[in-house]
Amino acid sequence: MAIKAETELELDTINVGIFGHIDHGKTTLLERLSGKWTDTHSEEMKRGITIKLGYADIIIYKDNEKYNIEGKGKPIRHVSFIDSPGHEMLMATTLSGAALIDAAILVIAANEGIKPQTREHLMVLQTKNVENIIIIQNKIDLVTIDQAKKNHQEIKELLGEKYKNSPVIPVSAQQQVNIGAILKAITELPAPKRNPSSDPVFVIARSFDINRPGTIPNDLHGAVLGGTLKKGTLKVGDEIEIKPGRAIKNEKETTYTTLKTKVKSLLKGSKHVKELTPGGSMSIETELDMSLGKGDILAGNVVSHIGKLPEPTRHVKLKSTLFPKVLGIGGEKEVEKIKQGEILMLSINTTITGGAVTSIKGNDLELSLKIPAIIFKGDNVGIARNITGHWRLIGYGEIL
Repeated sequence: MAIKAETELELDTINVGIFGHIDHGKTTLLERLSGKWTDTHSEEMKRGITIKLGYADIIIYKDNEKYNIEGKGKPIRHVSFIDSPGHEMLMATTLSGAALIDAAILVIAANEGIKPQTREHLMVLQTKNVENIIIIQNKIDLVTIDQAKKNHQEIKELLGEKYKNSPVIPVSAQQQVNIGAILKAITELPAPKRNPSSDPVFVIARSFDINRPGTIPNDLHGAVLGGTLKKGTLKVGDEIEIKPGRAIKNEKETTYTTLKTKVKSLLKGSKHVKELTPGGSMSIETELDMSLGKGDILAGNVVSHIGKLPEPTRHVKLKSTLFPKVLGIGGEKEVEKIKQGEILMLSINTTITGGAVTSIKGNDLELSLKIPAIIFKGDNVGIARNITGHWRLIGYGEIL
């Protein structure tokens, strides 16, 4: 939806996740869309896959009927991209990425077709209740016209009833073919509904120590929290709390202590702002010791004003929906019913925690969580089961 804004901070903002099977060209596509290579983590560079969530922010401009990111014409939309891993072993990270987004791009290589992780990522989007997706039929330069048509038909069949009206765009990211068509499709995604007037809820996907070795004490920065503001407003100087908080391990158990601090600075994308409202990738610099931000220690936590978050809980009730098939195990297998005492993996916003099933009544489940979580009634939760040593998505649940 195009609007008449002239500056980035006034633009309609949307969070768009990039999903798809490994090596189908997700990260290359994002580089073409944003000008940024998101695989900057050292292990990612070495292995050639996305391990952690990658981020990139752009402004889409319209110059006559051409869409671009070079600043030509009128600014139309601010987009925060989140690049999720395609590798089957990294499903937990993919679920965390899906918790941050308003819409999604699903990348399918025309020369390889639909893979198990393609289907699994589509299930992830259903799990997190993502309604709007754009399908990118990538690597179109590597197939014949007949192969492209056959692949297109397979994609339409994959989408089913829920996503049947989603656009399917033929693209060669490598050759930069049809990039403008993708930008146009992104501007046509419906604007997400926001609630800036409620108590803030900021979900943390990453946490950082941004200080370089040798920085003098007066120039040191506090721990930085990366994620997105789902609702409410945060301002520089606000007193905030972080729950469940810091994990403290001892010989017998791990306890969690709520952290309280102040907002020292705020960034929306790469721009410093005095206030955050929902939409876009964001980061909060706090007054916390920088060591608390290292290595994503605080990922999975939730931020709000002091006293506004529910208490962390190790008990959750869900109304579950199971998928008919489990994917990615060398074929398709029917999803077996959940059993009393079974250990499942739950994705609650950006928190990933194991949970033992303590009660089953029809489709209603009660679970005891290994790691405490901040839960909100009505939110969707991903449910995964350990099958042959790997966590596989089997369904989702609504928090009761």
